[in-house]
Amino acid sequence: MATDYPDEQAPISLELLKKAVDASNDGIVIAEQEGDDNILIYVNRAFERLTGYKADEILYQDCRFLQAGDRTQTGLVGIRDAIEKGVSSREILRNYRKDGSVFWNELSISPVYNEQDQLMYYIGVQKDVTAQVEAEERAAKAERELAELKASLGAKDA
Repeated sequence: MATDYPDEQAPISLELLKKAVDASNDGIVIAEQEGDDNILIYVNRAFERLTGYKADEILYQDCRFLQAGDRTQTGLVGIRDAIEKGVSSREILRNYRKDGSVFWNELSISPVYNEQDQLMYYIGVQKDVTAQVEAEERAAKAERELAELKASLGAKDA
């Protein structure tokens, strides 16, 4: 028998949803806003692999621990602004693993509202873009060096 689901997809089990989220290669978190803090209430296995933290070490803490003391990053302004406005955002942040090593995190946050249009949670998807950021930095350095070389060759011809 066919069932119409005009506004939603067909329902799936909570077990299937959890398995799918845990199978993701990207870190997925759910945070609940409490005052100025966004308290982690769920992290998937990919988040644990990416950061080195186990869920029981960081649940019910604000997500800012990943920035260590590095809180003046440009991308954080976009994240804070989106949270203040209750909208989605995608930014690249410098984060720190449990062992202190740096990784570049493409963080995408999306608000989740209840039926009364009240903000309840934020879903965060975290993708390790360290290789991409490092490649961009190397390319920018090579372009600067090439420009300097061209400038010095041009000065010799004059």
